[in-house]
Amino acid sequence: MKILAVDYGDARTGLASCDKSESIASPVGTISEWNREKLLQKISDKAHELGTELIVVGLPKNMDGSEGERADKCREFARELSELSEIETALWDERITTVEAIGILNETNVRGKKRKAVIDTVAATLILENYLEYRKKKGLV
Repeated sequence: MKILAVDYGDARTGLASCDKSESIASPVGTISEWNREKLLQKISDKAHELGTELIVVGLPKNMDGSEGERADKCREFARELSELSEIETALWDERITTVEAIGILNETNVRGKKRKAVIDTVAATLILENYLEYRKKKGLV
């Protein structure tokens, strides 16, 4: 199944996709867009261009598992994206993916403007990798 992962942000949103066999998660890029409607349309267009069958939106939870205002925004965003794209969406716990992404970028010595440009895409890729691992463990692949 072709899956698109979304690390939703107010200014930048990272995207990652996998192959049909769900074995490789690859970065797709970052969309810099403040306008929510335009962002939804750009993601919907990209999903259709890639032949996406499922969109996974990162759900930011607090470390204790509770959800805050940002989680509510992501739930609403996922609902709107599903309606616009007519592609099913799922939410996936994204706790510590940004921290992991920062660690990866530190290890590869990516700094400054380059880091800002790719951190959301790396986070989206990590969200997708975690989701694919879950699907494999559940025998959904």
